[in-house]
Amino acid sequence: MKVDVAIAGGGPAGLALAIHAAKRGLSTIVLERRAWPVDKACGEGLMPAGLGQLESMGVLGRVSPADSAPFESIRYVQEDGSFAEARLPGRGGLGIRRVALVEALAARARELGAQLKSHSPVLRCWPTSSAMVVETPFNTLEATLLVAADGLMSPLRRAAGLERASPGPRRFGLRQHFRLAPWSRAVEIHLTTGAEAYVTPAGAERVGVAFLWEEGRATKPVSVQSLLHRFPALEHRLKGVDPDSSARGVGPLAQAARELISERFALLGDAAGYVDAITGEGLSLAFVAAATLGALLPAALKQEATRQALVPYERECMRRFRHYALVARSVLALARRPALRRRLVRHLSVHPRLFERLVAWCSL
Repeated sequence: MKVDVAIAGGGPAGLALAIHAAKRGLSTIVLERRAWPVDKACGEGLMPAGLGQLESMGVLGRVSPADSAPFESIRYVQEDGSFAEARLPGRGGLGIRRVALVEALAARARELGAQLKSHSPVLRCWPTSSAMVVETPFNTLEATLLVAADGLMSPLRRAAGLERASPGPRRFGLRQHFRLAPWSRAVEIHLTTGAEAYVTPAGAERVGVAFLWEEGRATKPVSVQSLLHRFPALEHRLKGVDPDSSARGVGPLAQAARELISERFALLGDAAGYVDAITGEGLSLAFVAAATLGALLPAALKQEATRQALVPYERECMRRFRHYALVARSVLALARRPALRRRLVRHLSVHPRLFERLVAWCSL
C-alpha cells in the first residue's frame, strides 16, 4: 500500500493535517495507536487563532453546544480574590470537550477521503530511496511523507534522533470535568504559589478544571481533591458537584526537538516541542502548524518530501514557536515570583486596556 501522507497520531494535530492534506486531493492515512475518540488531559480552551482555524477546516459547525461553550475573556484570580480580566480579541474563544473536538475533526477528515485506522501504532519506520516505510501490527505501508503527531512524549521523535533535553523545573498537569453550568464567560486562572487552576467552560452543563504545578509543589499523593484544596474559593464553588469525567494527568510538560524535519519525516503538534500549557495556546499552535504543512504538501511531495523540501515548514513553525515560547517562559517566570505576580495583577486590574493589549500581543 502506498500513500502520499501517513500521519502517526489521531489527536487534534494529526486530524487537522489529515483534513488539509485530503482537501488537496492527497491520499492520506491516520494511524492511531488507541481507539477513537482519544481523550487526554487538556485545558480544552481554543483561543481566537485556533477558533479561526477550526472554522476554516469546516469543523466548527460539527461541534454540539452540549460539548462547547464560548468565552470572551481571560481572568486571573489571586489568593485574596482580587482579579484582573482582559477581553479577548475578535469573537473570543471556545471551550470544547476534547473527545467532541476529536470526533468532529475525524468526521471531517473521513468526509474528505482520509483513512483513519485505530489500534494501529507505528512499530518501526525507515526511509528508502523513494518512500518512508511504515510498519504497523497489521501491515506495512509506504508513504512519501510520514508525519509524527504522536504527542508530548512522541516515541517517533525519539526514534528519529530529534529529541532534545528540556532544562529547568518539571511541570505536570491534571484535568477533571464537573457537571454544572459555566458561571462566567471567562477562562479563569486561579493562582497560588507553585500552581495554577484553569477553569474553562466546556459545554452547556460542564466546566473543565486543569491543574498545573511544579514538581515538588503538590501534596502527595497527588489528586484532584488535594490540588483543589489549594484553591479555597474554587473548592467552595465545586463542593458537592458531581464529576463529569475521569481525572487524567500529563507531564512533564516541557519537551523539545532538535529539528522538526528529516528525510520524508516531520514532527507536528506537541511532538514538535512544548513549553507549557500556561498560555492556553497549545491547540491553536497545533492547528496553525497543520495548516502551514498542509499548504506546503503539494510542492514538497513533488520533490519527494526531501528534507530540503520541508525546510519552509520548519522555518515558519519555529518562527511561531519562538513567539509562543517567549510568552510561555515569561508567564512562567512571573508565576514563580508570587510577590511580583501579585503586584502586576493588581496593576492590570485597574488598567484593563493594558491587559487586553498584552493578551492580544501574546496570542498567535
